[in-house]
Amino acid sequence: MTRSPEPCAMVIFGGSGDLTRRKLVPALYSLSRKRLIPAGFTILGLSRSPMTDDEYRARLREWVDKEPEASPSDAETWEPFSQGIHYLSADFHDPAPYQRIKTVLAEYDTQRGTEGNRIFYLATAPSDYVDIIRNLGLAGMARELTDGAGWMRVIVEKPFGRDLASARALNREVSAVFSEDQVYRIDHYLGKETVQNLLVFRFANGIFEPIWNRQYVDHVQITAAENIGVGTRGAYYEEAGALRDMIQNHMMQLLALVSMEPPPDFGPNSVRDEKAKVLRSIRPFTAEEIDDVSVRGQYGPGFIGGKQVPGYLEEKGVAPNSKTETFASIRFTIDNWRWAGVPFYLRTGKNLPKRATEIAITFRRTPHLIFTQTSLDEVDSNELAMRIQPDEGITLKFVAKLPGQTMTIRPVNMDFRYGSTFGMHLASAYERLLLDCMLGDPTLFDRIDSMEAAWTLVQPFLDAWETNSTNPIPKYQSGSWGPKEADALLARENRHWRLL
Repeated sequence: MTRSPEPCAMVIFGGSGDLTRRKLVPALYSLSRKRLIPAGFTILGLSRSPMTDDEYRARLREWVDKEPEASPSDAETWEPFSQGIHYLSADFHDPAPYQRIKTVLAEYDTQRGTEGNRIFYLATAPSDYVDIIRNLGLAGMARELTDGAGWMRVIVEKPFGRDLASARALNREVSAVFSEDQVYRIDHYLGKETVQNLLVFRFANGIFEPIWNRQYVDHVQITAAENIGVGTRGAYYEEAGALRDMIQNHMMQLLALVSMEPPPDFGPNSVRDEKAKVLRSIRPFTAEEIDDVSVRGQYGPGFIGGKQVPGYLEEKGVAPNSKTETFASIRFTIDNWRWAGVPFYLRTGKNLPKRATEIAITFRRTPHLIFTQTSLDEVDSNELAMRIQPDEGITLKFVAKLPGQTMTIRPVNMDFRYGSTFGMHLASAYERLLLDCMLGDPTLFDRIDSMEAAWTLVQPFLDAWETNSTNPIPKYQSGSWGPKEADALLARENRHWRLL
């Protein structure tokens, strides 16, 4: 059933920035084309650069036309959409412009019928977050009126803090101005169709959930591989690294979804309660255990797709003696009845051979093989792989007999692909998440407890790797699957990384 949101105004702090250009405006325009947002929907872009409304509209249209995820604009859709686009030049750190913003929004309520409904999108550098939040509070644009005349919501982009202490400090600032049900911490991975399909796959099919536990599962691998380097984002990556950039947020979310208990319903708090519960069940590690359960690495020069690429230390904005990790792998364990003793291996890296994100469930081997012509070691374990991107779909690997007189066994795959099955272009993650925020549905957004739980789990690794900065960081050749130490992490337990 198609859901229709109420008219509202979206105030984008960082209205001329990269995120707005690449993701937000194309997603909003696509929603407009699909008639999923009301005609009165209004965008107010904010940044420091002086610009008129018409100049801003022209720039946004150029962005829409250039983005591969968005269809080229057409006059029939663009004209009514662009009538709701406005721009203000403002210094986010100065409280004075916020009264002007408040006045302009009130005018939109009359002119555009936005009914006092507001979404504030923080598409800025994280260093701007606190001042924006405080100034919204000072201007009276945060607390909702008791008479129900309009709602206020704020979307906060990652990174939400750079460690546990800063995340908690930011949470205190946000909570002093907005209530938790007004805060939408966005992780675009949760808006992907295949991530949402993971919940349907688990909880709408009676044949999988009974074997989704330690009795049948040998281990789980979650991989987020990129076949590009840091490019022009070297300065940012020096402050982030693979652990902060991918594992603390995206990959911990995937781990929670694949391992959580069935919620009583698909209500926002029901799903997020179970995610938070399983994150709290993951065993924390001491500083002495870090080297035994994790590997970090940094890419050197190499070849990807037949082209030579530089090493991380040669990238612009990167310190010549940098110890920042571009690859990280961690072995987590969950101390609960469902998963006790089952390792969860996470790995992510840049300049790997291919771009791929997937969750792979490896099941236990059959305890006894009756086909004497084949040894048990020759029979692969059953695997269930859920591909998040690209080529979204699900593959189940099992063994079958080859035709012929001999009892020869080989692995075969059963494949489900979104594109070929449904024959439709998948909506972008931002389309789904922006629409959910307009509808007041926080199911796919991170909550304060699970976000802090994830930071609690990765903090020991951050501390250990920063303390151990004098030791050389393992290198791996660009175009390879990471440092050899990552292979050894699994080999110690007679396992290996799945070939993608």
